[in-house]
Amino acid sequence: MTQLNSLIQTMLSDASVTPQALPQCPEIQLYLVDPISMARPFSLDEIRSIWEHTAYWAFCWASGQILARHILANPDLVKGKKILDFGTGSGVVAIAAMKAGARCVIACDIDKDALISCEENARLNNVELILSDDLFAIDDNDIDLLIAADVLYDRANLSFLDTFFDYAPKVLLADSRIKDFSHPHYEFIDRQESFTVPDLDELDEFRFVNLYSGQAPE
Repeated sequence: MTQLNSLIQTMLSDASVTPQALPQCPEIQLYLVDPISMARPFSLDEIRSIWEHTAYWAFCWASGQILARHILANPDLVKGKKILDFGTGSGVVAIAAMKAGARCVIACDIDKDALISCEENARLNNVELILSDDLFAIDDNDIDLLIAADVLYDRANLSFLDTFFDYAPKVLLADSRIKDFSHPHYEFIDRQESFTVPDLDELDEFRFVNLYSGQAPE
């Protein structure tokens, strides 16, 4: 946790992380930014630092919490399977998959700080993850399922919907940012309300998470 405190202070000098249970997934704890350190007025320089050095791994975003809960509630989705978690962030969904009985999980994120967070969070939850910082370097033809939460924050990222099938025949996706995407190989599953932990009091439109299931074309 000492290393994570050093990393979070790149964003805000007096910030720290604490282990926090997730309200919608109480089986999982994560090292997340202490909400007390965020509950004060910030100077202009601090706002600039937060904006430029946002520690995305230090928050559990709504889509991650919902996808983790969906997997824990439906363990057959991952049980005994090899999973690739793309854009893993804090590792919440990867950890949920391991707790639900996955054979192994590759947690992939280009943010090296996020991978340090994943490793610490996996240890906190008594599971092990395989870490990767480059999706395109993963050369593995026996991945059963790719999981991803909150990776469509930019419409340019919609191209990933096809790329995912290069790595796995099935995809499980959660997103709260793009409301109107349609794709012939993805099926809408459900829509659920959630929130970021710690709660950032985001706009209501970002508090509703859509779940999709993808099947590779034959």
